[in-house]
Amino acid sequence: MSTTEYEKELIIEQIEIGPMQNFTYLLGSRETREVAIIDPAWDIDSLLAHIDERGYKLTAALVTHYHPDHCGGSFGGHDIEGVAELIGKRGVKVYAHEDEADGVKKVTGLSDSDLVRVRSGDKLDIGDVPVEFLHTPGHTPGSQCFRVKRTLVSGDTLFITGCGRVDLPGSDSEAMYHSIRKLAELPDDTLLLPGHNYSHVPNLTMGETKQINTYMRVNDLDTWKMFMGG
Repeated sequence: MSTTEYEKELIIEQIEIGPMQNFTYLLGSRETREVAIIDPAWDIDSLLAHIDERGYKLTAALVTHYHPDHCGGSFGGHDIEGVAELIGKRGVKVYAHEDEADGVKKVTGLSDSDLVRVRSGDKLDIGDVPVEFLHTPGHTPGSQCFRVKRTLVSGDTLFITGCGRVDLPGSDSEAMYHSIRKLAELPDDTLLLPGHNYSHVPNLTMGETKQINTYMRVNDLDTWKMFMGG
């Protein structure tokens, strides 16, 4: 991962995990050693061991969306570890967008008391590092990204060379268009950290992503609809 001046005070770790090339992230403060874990799934014990080995203190779990490969639950006849197992071991709160919280509860079995429902623009301090929640619907109604300074964790909203599927229950192609345009307005030196390792590189700046991601170059809704096949 590239290192820039604004990242030196941050803990940013990108961890590929599971058979679907998911990325889990650790994001936090080098000063306080506090971290949030983003989209914890597949192997909770190994993720917690990784945190403990580095002397980090886990204070929160952030969820981009409710699909089980990102937060745990039943998927394709298999049970995937996720936030339920995480809070059973560490007792942290799980932060989900208010439009996604019921979906997270349904797939993971969490209760309302386990969840913190957030809105776009809300912020959470991890130590001395403020994390901003950005609502980016399209892949799911309550998909969200997490922004810290000029780093963006985008979940399944935006990949290096594509975007999340919009042909699934709860997906919305037009909402995805507006979400992609919203992210396209971020500074070009913003580091993009996607939800899956679907490209030849695990991360790029937004400026570099715009050069190779066709979806980001569509700048009107009619063209988007034709591009997306309707």
